[in-house]
Amino acid sequence: MRALAWVQAPSIEALTVADLGDLFDLDPQPEFLLIGTGAGLRQPPRAFVRELEARGIGVEVMDSRAAARAWGVLRAEERWIVAALLPLI
Repeated sequence: MRALAWVQAPSIEALTVADLGDLFDLDPQPEFLLIGTGAGLRQPPRAFVRELEARGIGVEVMDSRAAARAWGVLRAEERWIVAALLPLI
C-alpha cells in the first residue's frame, strides 16, 4: 500500500485516467476505484467512468470524507481497491 500527494489536483469535471498515473498498474487489477470528490459530491466525466469500466474496474464516487472512511472499511475487508481523494477545498 502507498499514498501519493497530488502534484496538482485536477477538477473532478476534467479528470482523466491519465491524471491518475500508474494507479492501475497492479497485478491483480483493482476491483474498483474509490473517488473522493472533495468537500461535496460531484460526478466525474462519463467518458472517464466508461474507460475504467471497459477495463473491468468499477467506479464509486463520494465526497472525500466518506471515501476515506470507506477506504478503511474496504481495506479491513481485504478488498483490492485503489482511491483518488481530492482535497477538501
